Amino acid sequence: MRPTVRCLQLNLERLASQRHKSTSFIGLGRMGYEMAFNLFSKQHALASDSHFVVCDAVPSSAARFRDAFMEQFPGARLEVARDSGEAALASQTIITMLPASPQVLDVYHTGILPALRTLPREAAASTFCIDSTTLDVAVARQISSEVHNLLSSSNSSPTSAPTSTSTPTTTPTPTPSGPLMVDAPVSGGVTGAKAGTLSFLVGGEADAFARAKPILELMGKRVIHCGPAGAGLAAKICNNLVLGVQQIVTAEAMLLGQKLGLDPAVLAAVIGSSTGSCWSVNVNNPVPGALPDKAPPCERKYEGGFATALMLKDMGLATTVAQQTSTPTPLGEAASAIYAKVVAEKPELAGKDFSAVYEWLREGEAGKKV
Repeated sequence: MRPTVRCLQLNLERLASQRHKSTSFIGLGRMGYEMAFNLFSKQHALASDSHFVVCDAVPSSAARFRDAFMEQFPGARLEVARDSGEAALASQTIITMLPASPQVLDVYHTGILPALRTLPREAAASTFCIDSTTLDVAVARQISSEVHNLLSSSNSSPTSAPTSTSTPTTTPTPTPSGPLMVDAPVSGGVTGAKAGTLSFLVGGEADAFARAKPILELMGKRVIHCGPAGAGLAAKICNNLVLGVQQIVTAEAMLLGQKLGLDPAVLAAVIGSSTGSCWSVNVNNPVPGALPDKAPPCERKYEGGFATALMLKDMGLATTVAQQTSTPTPLGEAASAIYAKVVAEKPELAGKDFSAVYEWLREGEAGKKV
């Protein structure tokens, strides 16, 4: 991650003395942007001498965030890091919100971990990492182990990424003298990120969770300790397995109801107050006009939600870990295949909210064999 746009030069000697007051946020996509904005605005309100650092692989995203935040909070201290290593040096608290496992491995192996190794031992040990990416459980546990064991002589270089056949069953034992880390994937989508109502599913030791909780509460309403390292991701993957299937069947039901002459708003109200009630019906309904008192992505041509390509990634994580643990997931596999067809056959929907699967169904693509 090395943005090439002009950004504010970080004076690391100056920042060293205030590193404990600084928070770095790496990854300003749809979710990360809103999460960081909520976090920084509330931290600034609580302590006006707080310092903030942002970093993103897309230079314009970091610049846009800086400009918007400084316009709303002109007295705040916010700088743009040139890369993830610089962000790690500048702040004691480091939050990452990245697309997937490869980006997490790259950011930690080429930026964060090498940078922390250059710090004085006490400064490195006081570092706290929160990763809110939805990624492979085995990768999350690997990175957690590397962070916790950063100061041990046996961890002088990063280990290789887990292979596709690795099973996420072993939880590393953290080294108390090293930095702390939690995996904290989120539930609630872009709407929840913007409103500050996300649910955080946290994996990590008890002391790490205690340290993460007040930070995460500035970005969400619920912070749930799911267990040791990787447990938050395990819970998130299971949740998104359900969600991915629900969104497809919601689209099917809404399409069928209209073909039977039902008004979408009436049908949504019926299902929403009956046994078929779920988030995909009540909040993320894929039919324009079905939720007259809400504004789901379908009202904006499916812009601004959770991308179909990301849901495909999450369904892939679920089916992969299901195979690794010999868990039957026939509906998950079928849903994953459907999202794959949506992305392959209508590439323009890959970046749109995953409820756009309704558009693929509506145009008759579901009549083909999946």
